[in-house]
Amino acid sequence: MRSVSSLIFLVFFASVIGAQSGRRPAPTPTPVPSAAPAADTTPYSDSQPHTSRYNRVSNVIPVPTAPDGPPQTVGEDDVVKVETNLVTIPVSVFDRNGLYIPGLKQEDFKIFEDGKEQQVAYFGTQDQPFTVAILLDTSPSTHYKIDEIHSAAKAFVDELSPRDSVIVIEFNGSVKVQCERTTDREKIYQGIERAKFGGGTSLYNAVNEALRKQLSKVDGRKAVVLFTDGVDTTSRKNSYDATLAYAEESDTLVFPIYFNTYDDNQTVASNSGGGGIWGGILGGSPSLMAGTSAEDYALGKRYLDDLADATGGRLFKPESTPGGLQRAFEGIAEELRRQYNIGYVPDSEGKPGERKTIKVRVDRPNLVVRSRDSYIVGAARAAKPAPKKQDKK
Repeated sequence: MRSVSSLIFLVFFASVIGAQSGRRPAPTPTPVPSAAPAADTTPYSDSQPHTSRYNRVSNVIPVPTAPDGPPQTVGEDDVVKVETNLVTIPVSVFDRNGLYIPGLKQEDFKIFEDGKEQQVAYFGTQDQPFTVAILLDTSPSTHYKIDEIHSAAKAFVDELSPRDSVIVIEFNGSVKVQCERTTDREKIYQGIERAKFGGGTSLYNAVNEALRKQLSKVDGRKAVVLFTDGVDTTSRKNSYDATLAYAEESDTLVFPIYFNTYDDNQTVASNSGGGGIWGGILGGSPSLMAGTSAEDYALGKRYLDDLADATGGRLFKPESTPGGLQRAFEGIAEELRRQYNIGYVPDSEGKPGERKTIKVRVDRPNLVVRSRDSYIVGAARAAKPAPKKQDKK
């Protein structure tokens, strides 16, 4: 009996071994490819909000006061302009390579205020002269860049059309208009050359001079091209917050050309032991001087970023601008002349000091749409007729 049981066990064991020896290994599962990112099939392109802005500015929106001169309006040229109840918004449209898109029509655009679509009441394209205020920083911190700043300013003027007007303003411890508004290129070049090195940096005062006192009296397209490192040390009547708030109300684009002078000046200060430019002009230890710390420079760069964002302009760095500053200047000049203007009458009129958000949509895909993303309702409205409608192109 035991032998029979043993025989049965051996037969069963052999069959199991045989079955296992002939079994094929389980096939390795074929990896399932992950789904490719869906192509962007959105049939339109939207302007984007400037989420980096106002990190420093108070959340309390000041109620603006009308400046001296003509009644205040709330922007144009990538800011916003309110004439009676009509809000007009200049819009720049490019492809992904930065090339300007011509030929768009009114029906290609939609506009939204505070998320609600508004009826387009005015549409125009313009290729017309503009006025630009060139602001030149000639403070101690830019001493070793002054020749480069002069050359860059002249290069920008060379990109303008003969019909475009220029104002030249220099600033150091004070602010001085070196060339009144003119189309005379020789006078403009002379004004740039007269901008020489001096003590202190009244950047906020200079921005106020350009926006409030000079360009607020000028009709049409306007811009500020600001050559600076962004560091302010001597402004007393004006501040970061106040000038930024007014820039948001103004009718002027701001294009900062950012010259980072931190490394140059730290080297000079370290080698001179407090002498040289810093010691001779400002006096004292370099580590104690206003405007020389890394924090001061970070704040200056932040201010320039905010100015560009608040007005719909762009910041350029000479050392990292594709194609160099000349290409940047060509782009600024073209953009100022070839924007679309869209107007609408808001469904609900805001109160003075209230911020309204704006989004512009172009009914074509894969475009870059640049416009102001908000505006502050002004305390005074211009009692002017709506702008004359431009010919469609």
